[in-house]
Amino acid sequence: MGRKVKFDRRTLLGGAAISVATGLIGQASRAAGSYDPGANDSEIRIGQFGPLSGPVSSFGVLAYAMKAYFGMINEQGGINGRKIVFINYDDAYSPPKSVEAARRLVESDEILFIAGAMGTPGNIAVQKYMNARKVPQLFLAAAASKLSDPANYPWTMVSGTTYEMEGGVLGRYIASTFPSAKIAVLYQNDDAGKATLAGFKAGLGSRASKIISELTYYATDPTVDSQTVQMKAADADAVLLVTIPKMAVQALRKMAALNWKPQVFLGTGNSSARATLSPAGFENAQGVLALSARQDPGNPLWAAEPDMKEYMGFLDRYVPDADRDDALYSAGYTIAATTTHVIRRCGDDLTRVNVLRQATSLNGFAAPLLIPGITMNTSPNDYVPIKQFQLMQFKGEKYEKLGGLLSAP
Repeated sequence: MGRKVKFDRRTLLGGAAISVATGLIGQASRAAGSYDPGANDSEIRIGQFGPLSGPVSSFGVLAYAMKAYFGMINEQGGINGRKIVFINYDDAYSPPKSVEAARRLVESDEILFIAGAMGTPGNIAVQKYMNARKVPQLFLAAAASKLSDPANYPWTMVSGTTYEMEGGVLGRYIASTFPSAKIAVLYQNDDAGKATLAGFKAGLGSRASKIISELTYYATDPTVDSQTVQMKAADADAVLLVTIPKMAVQALRKMAALNWKPQVFLGTGNSSARATLSPAGFENAQGVLALSARQDPGNPLWAAEPDMKEYMGFLDRYVPDADRDDALYSAGYTIAATTTHVIRRCGDDLTRVNVLRQATSLNGFAAPLLIPGITMNTSPNDYVPIKQFQLMQFKGEKYEKLGGLLSAP
């Protein structure tokens, strides 16, 4: 027979006490949450970088809008009881400075993840580093497809669409609506411009042979007047401007000076009535066609929309000196709101793996200020949140909707 083991009352009570204590510790641990660097019981640190100075410093207001939005969230008690600490650095639109900023955010500031970083070149420059460190690089204010490539860079994703997808939608529209058009393209000689052109040609399909003029410029160039003259000389009757707003303004003015009236197409990055068409002169922008996914705060078309009313109230209280018509403020607002949505979904599991999991499982999320009918949808195999657009046509002093939503395949 085996040896009998005796348990007295003190042994039983002691064991029960240890069991209860262990259970309470486990519950307390679970209640406190699961954390990676950048998060704890009281705060969540989010990083961002972008051009607060340099040739495209006007884009910096996107960061100011994000900071103000997170300030509003903190005033309301934070997210699941935790305050947001938003840390952003100026990279002056210089990729080496972007790398410096990303390393500082990850290694010194110990952020949980990056959100809303601005600029295609800078984000591409830090992509390998962020993925090697397994730190999410989310909702970027950039749109190259290599920034939403889950197979090769699973920790990186854009905030909206990709240049290739946008170019493809425009290409398909032109191929079906203006099949005989002779096309000229002016694009910025960088990753963003090249990616849009590649998508545009793919969308045109066999009609890509209709591109009779393909010209480039650099962001530091003083003007694009000579390129505009060359496009006219090529006798193009449809022009796609893949440019920053400054260059689109110059091209539209030069077309008017040349008394040349081709059908002009703009993308989501240079079609703002406030930043592009007003400086170009509304009289020089009549009939311009552009894709849009978000409501333009300067367009009375959207003034009665609930999202726009809420946004204007946000500006009144948290960014009273903002230019209310500047679409870059609204872009930062949408990115910050989407980031907040993802963090809320994380609950108390504030690990980088879970942040990525929530960001890549959006299903019909109607982010604030998206055009009604357009929603964000992602999956572990699809990192492009926005795949629908509204074609807009400029008439008088504002854009009007032209037809229904256009969808990428």
